[in-house]
Amino acid sequence: TEFMRCIVAFILTQILLVGYLLQFEDRTDMEPSNPLVKALLTDFYQITMAYAYWKCNKHNDHACFDLFFRKNPFKGEFTVFCGLEECIRHILNIGFSKSDVEYLKTILPSDTHPGFIDYLLTLDASDITVHALPEGTIVFPREPLITVEGPLAKLQIIETTLLNLVNFASLVSTNAARFRLVAGEDMSLLEFGLRRAQGPDGGISASRYCFIGGFNGTSNVLAGKMYDIPCRGTNAHSFITAFTSLKDLDDIDKTINGSSCSMQNFIEICRKYLKEVCTLLSVNADETIEGELTSFISYAFTFSKSYLVLVDSYDVFNSGVPNFVTVALALHELGFKAIGVRIDSGDLAYQSIEIRKMFKLVADSFNIPYFANLSIVGSNDICEETIASLNQQGHSLNALGVGTHLVTCKSQPALGCVYKLVKVNGINRIKLSEDPIKTTMPGKKSLYRLYGKEGHPLADIIQESSEPLPTGRVLCRHPNNEVKRVYVNPSTVKCLQETYVENGKLTQELPTIHEIKKRCENELKSMRKDHIRLLNPTPYKVSVSEQMYQMMHRMILEHTPIKEMQ
Repeated sequence: TEFMRCIVAFILTQILLVGYLLQFEDRTDMEPSNPLVKALLTDFYQITMAYAYWKCNKHNDHACFDLFFRKNPFKGEFTVFCGLEECIRHILNIGFSKSDVEYLKTILPSDTHPGFIDYLLTLDASDITVHALPEGTIVFPREPLITVEGPLAKLQIIETTLLNLVNFASLVSTNAARFRLVAGEDMSLLEFGLRRAQGPDGGISASRYCFIGGFNGTSNVLAGKMYDIPCRGTNAHSFITAFTSLKDLDDIDKTINGSSCSMQNFIEICRKYLKEVCTLLSVNADETIEGELTSFISYAFTFSKSYLVLVDSYDVFNSGVPNFVTVALALHELGFKAIGVRIDSGDLAYQSIEIRKMFKLVADSFNIPYFANLSIVGSNDICEETIASLNQQGHSLNALGVGTHLVTCKSQPALGCVYKLVKVNGINRIKLSEDPIKTTMPGKKSLYRLYGKEGHPLADIIQESSEPLPTGRVLCRHPNNEVKRVYVNPSTVKCLQETYVENGKLTQELPTIHEIKKRCENELKSMRKDHIRLLNPTPYKVSVSEQMYQMMHRMILEHTPIKEMQ
């Protein structure tokens, strides 16, 4: 009947709607974090090559590409691999919209075949497979970080995007790891670089990957929300200088957070302690800046459980620290514990030591032991060399806020990852160069890490994917120098590659940012110290198997023309 047909049609419509919504929900979960990461985020020559492949019926040839880099950054001997999750998100969502192809029609030749435009509209990840090293792995030059298999034209189109997503992520996480190594495990490192980063995208990415590389928190609120990174921050000089005198607080009718104490009562407690503190610290109370004290009182009144203020707006020792201690003692009387101070200028080593002495004096005089261990945070254009100098001089800092040198990777602005074709339709491919380091390693490969008895990696070995797991006495050859070879007797052998996408389907749950951070930390701890030291590190051996070596050099000879002299 007509009624039954309507019921059936309604049920089918609901089923289709639910299916569509579920598909949309799944896709949303795995969309790129940055909405700018789309199919059009590529170089134009990727599109022109794809058109040429399509025109010559090569677009569906089965291809294999490797993504790798040729030299470790910052004159070091290790790199932290990052950016994999965003690469996977992009690949799973590959596709051109109608507006995308309409734009491409305006920049491609006017006689571009409409069939190619239709082809672009059908692109998806259904026949793409991704093998990669886990994100957060310590890696080395020429190792295949990501291996992508699938139709030639599709893999060509995604080249630029993948490089963009890995290059900066790996560079800045490596920079962060180096800061962590020089600072030591006990120092709290805070990333304060958003205002100096290269645009919003650079700022968000830097916060994310600096956390993975070893930082404890970020000032970047959006990054904190997006990636579950602890947010840190208190106040700036503008807050301190915004107050002029205690009269600014005359009309406050609220009570201090977590207490019934009114603002006026809190001010009176602070007045009482100011004279005692100045006498104890041999400071003239009349020389302290009242506006600074007012700002400290205001901040403590609002953040009674997290009182940490900037003490170098006027004079660190004759105003900043005495005013801080005054308010901290008032908080203590009300049952709260202050956190500490931040210094943003001057000699950080000297100032921190002197401030620590003042804290200890207050702790002893007022019998408040925790005062001796209040935090001292240093900032002010911190770089690797600054931290090394602080360590050499001696200091009493508990935390460092690092910005410009960290997020902009000032000492080296790019990593230099490349993405090279290594196999087509089952045939190994090679790219030659007069510079041996730029000659590619042909074929689909497996990467293994060889560990010694003490648990430290001894060497990595690259093999053809058809070779078995290396066992026993392993011959490791230098990729280019035939006389450089060594036998390695590993106690453990680990395959570093995993499959993350197979025929467009995610094959495993991606790790959280905290799991990636932990992997990076553990990997650095497993490395021999001489490989990861910041000054004159020992190069780590990346070798190839005998079979890989012979295949590679046979192909070099086959593809190198014999020159003729007349």
